[in-house]
Amino acid sequence: MPAGTPIRPRPARRSFLRWSAGVATVLPLGALAGCSGSSRDPSTLRIAYQQFGSNTIKEKWIQGAAKEFSAQNPDLVVDLVPIVASENDYFTKNELLMSSPRTSPDLVYEDSFILLSDVGAGYLQPMTDLVEGWDHWKDIADASKLAVTGEDGEVYGVPITTDTRAIWFHRGVFEEAGLPADWQPTSWEDILEAARAIKESDSEATPFFLFAGTPQGEKASMQGFEMLLYGTGDGTGLYDDETKKWVLGSAGFVDALTFLQTIVQEELTLPLGQLLDPNISEQIYTQLLPDGKLGMLVDGSWISQNWTESAGRPWPEWPDEVGLADMPTQDGGGTGTVTLAGGWGLSIPDHVTDRETAFAFLEVLVSTETLVQYAIADNHITVRSDVADVKEYLEYSPAVEYFTNLLETAYYRPALPAYPEVSSAIQEAMEAVLTGSDPASAAAAYDATVTDIVGPENVQEANG
Repeated sequence: MPAGTPIRPRPARRSFLRWSAGVATVLPLGALAGCSGSSRDPSTLRIAYQQFGSNTIKEKWIQGAAKEFSAQNPDLVVDLVPIVASENDYFTKNELLMSSPRTSPDLVYEDSFILLSDVGAGYLQPMTDLVEGWDHWKDIADASKLAVTGEDGEVYGVPITTDTRAIWFHRGVFEEAGLPADWQPTSWEDILEAARAIKESDSEATPFFLFAGTPQGEKASMQGFEMLLYGTGDGTGLYDDETKKWVLGSAGFVDALTFLQTIVQEELTLPLGQLLDPNISEQIYTQLLPDGKLGMLVDGSWISQNWTESAGRPWPEWPDEVGLADMPTQDGGGTGTVTLAGGWGLSIPDHVTDRETAFAFLEVLVSTETLVQYAIADNHITVRSDVADVKEYLEYSPAVEYFTNLLETAYYRPALPAYPEVSSAIQEAMEAVLTGSDPASAAAAYDATVTDIVGPENVQEANG
């Protein structure tokens, strides 16, 4: 739909938790949608965030800060706006809310990959003046600051988390297949050989999983395709920073799709119906991997949050039963390994009621102590040096040091407004291969789509 189109949505399955001086009450589902006019009570602050599956970590993090904020500001009220949706649907519903003054939150939880697209659509406002006077702005990593900076030089968000990606593997499945407990592949072929060994063993486990296809959204692009593409040695990845053009005709692009074709054709991964199930990640985290029904998974640093004592599927044995391996480059060349880094942060919508009040709550929400506890609960990597210096953070997970070290050689997605559309084109190319297209044809279709998205003047041939 065109950016700026007036919309009056009534998102389904929303609930609003009201905190007033630390006392919680649940508002009726239609309370917000039933409001009329564009003006809102400036003493009420709304914060929107994703609620997916059984995970309530974000909710508890925000609730804790809301209690503290309400105690300090008894005349102000915080409304929690959980958007119950998978990743792709969350972005869409969040944009629907932000599009109207009547429904807009005052703070939104934004993925760095969608942020500049939302800026371009006019949903978010600059925060430069607010962050420059904030004590903790200096603690944020420069790369994370860059990810929330628009082409106009303005800051549009406060980064909170980052992440890296690797191969998680089940030691029991590997042992059954005769594979080493300290497995570290040095090429894509090593991954395929391990998957084939699992398939040929007595194990009932699916050998390998890589997110792919449009239902998986950005997970397919980032956890899946780009973990392959940036290891092909093709040089420029998706975008050439020097020429400021998107790259087409890449041999590495075809090779990445060919790897996907191989695992499907050799039945080294889940059946198509599960590959295209938008809820498959929860099944993987709560059943397949803990139960030893999956051998290898390319995924992010945060997923062990699903196995804590308070999670939907506690798995206290996971540090002993799961191994971690760097994702190798295609043939072991270059740096030898690949990881993609991303992250989430908080932004202020254009239709905020009171931006100073919104930022005052943000400061409580991202205090050092609050973010240490959030990182521990959410199992993510911090972007803040003050948080990383806290011993409790450094010791919260057996994997935190491993994933933090991967940041040194991490690739980042192109921080450009066109990227979300380009990402969708990647997902379409992956899905085409999953459903039978040859990689070269799927890559050619991707090239044509990207040219339509950014214009022929903004593309170049690989290595051109």
